[in-house]
Amino acid sequence: MSRISRETRVPANLAGRRFDQAAAELIPEFSRSLLKTWIESGELTLAGRQAKPKTRVAGGEAIRLDAEPALEVELEPEAIALTLVYEDRELLVIDKPAGLVVHPGAGNRSGTLQNALLAHDPALGIVPRAGIVHRLDKDTTGLLLIARTLPAHQALVAQLERREIRRVYRGVCQGVLTGGGTVEAPIGRHPRNRVRMAVSERGREAVTRYRVVERFRAQTQLELTLETGRTHQIRVHMAHLRHPLVGDPLYGGRPRWPKAPSAGLSEALKDFRRQALHAVRLELEHPLSGRPLELESALPDDMSSLLEALRADAMPPVERSAGAGHD
Repeated sequence: MSRISRETRVPANLAGRRFDQAAAELIPEFSRSLLKTWIESGELTLAGRQAKPKTRVAGGEAIRLDAEPALEVELEPEAIALTLVYEDRELLVIDKPAGLVVHPGAGNRSGTLQNALLAHDPALGIVPRAGIVHRLDKDTTGLLLIARTLPAHQALVAQLERREIRRVYRGVCQGVLTGGGTVEAPIGRHPRNRVRMAVSERGREAVTRYRVVERFRAQTQLELTLETGRTHQIRVHMAHLRHPLVGDPLYGGRPRWPKAPSAGLSEALKDFRRQALHAVRLELEHPLSGRPLELESALPDDMSSLLEALRADAMPPVERSAGAGHD
């Protein structure tokens, strides 16, 4: 069976951190507990030498992983329904619903996508994080890529690092944007609220591109493309622009209302209680054959309903009242 091999270098912004903490930042596809095990066994080295988990990194050192596959976590497989967009021997693409947690955490060991994947394919137990290559937040919907074998996992992680996997989202933000653009703002953990992320000079590079799809009276539908994949990246970057996503419970703030909103829009905005964000398209090379794959997911019902309410509200008042009288 293939060994797991990874090599990276400690960036300057992680100088002074513990080796195990830096490794978790730089090799996030493995759990902290498994990385610590590999550090202690000497399979994960710092600057070519075995080091302790608490060793402080200086920045610039090479981190090298050369390890035997191992069961990462003892999770119970659970027969949770999955919507498969694509499946072959090497990979899966899932259309994730809102409310499904991707990775288990403290006090959250069941009901996750990882539990569901282990039930769908028990062989995923030796692939890092049951094959999950990138992540979506609990209430973000859409396409999620799963590697079914170690070689596929390594190939897809390498594609992500080279920015060769195109991840496209649709989102609805607060306020009216006049045009598209690019946000280049590093993201790190919020200094006071550990649940949140924030734009920070000490954070990691983060780049999001966006273009306007549709304007409404006080909101905008956007297409957003990730160049990097930081935690909460799109949500943080849109809040940084002062155009947070509609419904975002962490970064959204108060809803912005147009003047004299229609009853339908008022209800839609009040009832939309998750970030209005959907992973709509994935473009990548198949990890084994190299053939191009382009996969798409339709907007979920709640976002479609929100957009319908926004479009109806954007009609001139005369047209809006005329339309109300028809089936």
